[in-house]
Amino acid sequence: MNRKKTGIVGLILLGLAVSAAAGPEAQAPQEKTLSLSLEACILKALSNNFDLAVQVMTPETADIAVSMAGEKFIPTLAFAYNRRDTAQASFSFLEAADQVTVLRDNTSVQLNQQLPFGGSLGMTLSGAKTDTNSSFQTINPRFETQLNFSFSQPLLRNFGFDMSRREIIVAQNNLRIAEEDFAQFVQSLVYRVEEAYWNLVYAIDSLEVRKQSLALAEDLLDKNKRSVEIGTLAPIDVLNAQADVASREADVLDAQALVKNSEDVLRAVINLAADTPAAAGLKILPTDRPIFDEVAVDLDEALAAALANSPELSSGRIDIRNKELNLTYARNQLLPGLDLTAQYWSPGVSGTQILYEGGNPLFGGIIGTVPGDVSEAMKDTFNFKYRNWSVGLTLSLPLNAVFSRAAAAQAMVALDQSQALLKSREQQLDIEVRSAVRAVRTNFMRVQAYRVARELAQKKLEAEEEKLRVGLTTNYFVLQYQRDLADRQTLELRALIDYNLSLAKLAQVKGVNLKEKNINIVELMSRD
Repeated sequence: MNRKKTGIVGLILLGLAVSAAAGPEAQAPQEKTLSLSLEACILKALSNNFDLAVQVMTPETADIAVSMAGEKFIPTLAFAYNRRDTAQASFSFLEAADQVTVLRDNTSVQLNQQLPFGGSLGMTLSGAKTDTNSSFQTINPRFETQLNFSFSQPLLRNFGFDMSRREIIVAQNNLRIAEEDFAQFVQSLVYRVEEAYWNLVYAIDSLEVRKQSLALAEDLLDKNKRSVEIGTLAPIDVLNAQADVASREADVLDAQALVKNSEDVLRAVINLAADTPAAAGLKILPTDRPIFDEVAVDLDEALAAALANSPELSSGRIDIRNKELNLTYARNQLLPGLDLTAQYWSPGVSGTQILYEGGNPLFGGIIGTVPGDVSEAMKDTFNFKYRNWSVGLTLSLPLNAVFSRAAAAQAMVALDQSQALLKSREQQLDIEVRSAVRAVRTNFMRVQAYRVARELAQKKLEAEEEKLRVGLTTNYFVLQYQRDLADRQTLELRALIDYNLSLAKLAQVKGVNLKEKNINIVELMSRD
C-alpha cells in the first residue's frame, strides 16, 4: 500500500536530532525496548488474553450440550435379573405335605429406541425358570420365554419432528449463538488492541513534539542570556523565556506519563507478561506508522455489510428461531394427548414333563419324566409359534389447556421481546455504521486541515524568528508561535491517529475486521 508522507515524521526526527545535540549529559539512561508491530500485538492478544481464554469455553460448553441433547436418540439397552424364592404353609394335602415352595428366576434384555416423530420402539426378550414342589404339575421345572415388540406414537401432543428434536435444535442454535458471541468478542478485542497500539503511537510522537518544542524554547533562552550579557536585550525577556521553558518541561512530563499509561494499557490487552515475566517491564516501541491513504467509504455498502456480518444480529436472529420453536412447543402442549400403542409378542414354554399313570395327574402316580430345557422354549418363541398382538388408543385432556394458557402466553411474550430486541440492535447498528462512516470522512479532512495549519504555523514561526533576528519583534511573539506550532503538530498527530482508529472502528462495525486480518474463528475455538 502506498502511503502519503504525513510531514510529522520529519519534525520528529528533527526533535530527536536536537535532543542528541544536547550532549551526553542530557541523555537519559537507555531503556530496554521491545519492538512490536500491530500484527504482532494482535497475535499476542489472541494467544495470551485471559478474557479470550474464558470466552472460548462458552462455545465448548454449548457443543457439549448439543452432544448431550443428541444422546436422546441413542438406543438404550437394559438387562434385568431377579430371583424369587417363596415358601408358604400348605393348606391342603393336595398341594404339598408340609409347605409349598416356589423358586423363580427371571431374566430380561430390553432395547429401546426413540423415533424422530416423537414415538418409541422397544424390543424385550425375557425368560423365566420356575421350580416348585406343588402337586399336579405337568411341567416342572418350567421354562418360559417371550419376545415382545412394542410401539408407541403420539398423534397430537408431542407429535412431529420439531417436537421430538426440540432439545437438540435449541442446543444447536445455542451453539451458534455462542460462536457468534465469541466472534463479536474477538472483533472487540482486535479493535481494543488497535486502539491501544495507535494511542501509544500518538503518545510517543506527541512526546517527541513536546521535546522538540522544549528544545526550541531552551535554544531561545540561551540566545536571550547571551543578548542580555552583551546588553542588547532586557532581562525581562530572559524571565519570559525561562517561564516558557518551565511550562514546556511540564508538558514533557505530562507527555511522558501519557506514554507510560498507554504502554500499560497495551501491555495489559496483549498480556505481555504471559510471554516472559521479563517482557512485562520492557519499553514498547511500535514499529508501524499510521497511514494517510484516502479510503473511499460508501454508506449503503457499509450498512449492507454490517447487516450481513454482524455477530450480534446473527445471534439475535438465531435466538428468535429458538423462541419460535418454544412457542410452537408450548402451543403443541395445549393439544389433547392421543397416543397410539401396539404390541406383538411371541411366547414359548418348555421344561421337564412329568408322566402320570393313566395320564391322570390327580390320581395317577408318577411313572417317569421327559427332560426338557430352555432351548425348546426359545425355539417356539423365535419361530412365532404362538402369535399375539394388541393395538390401543389413549386419549388424555390436559386441564391446563382449558383453564390456563400461561406457558403459551409466556412463550409469545418471549418471542415478541426477542423480535423487539433485534429491531433495537439493528437501529443501534445503523447509528454506529453511520457514525463510523462519518468519522472516517471527518477525520480525513481534519488531518488535511491540521496539516495546513501546522505548515502555516511553521512558516509563521520561521518568519517571526527572522524578524527577531533583525529586531523587528520580541521574544514573546516567538515563544507564542513556538507554542502554536507544537499545538498544531499535536493536533495533526491526534487527527491522524483518529483517522486510523476510525478505519478500524468501521471495519469492526461492518464485521470484517477479522477477515481483513485473516483471523479464523474456528481455529481460535479449536486451539488448545
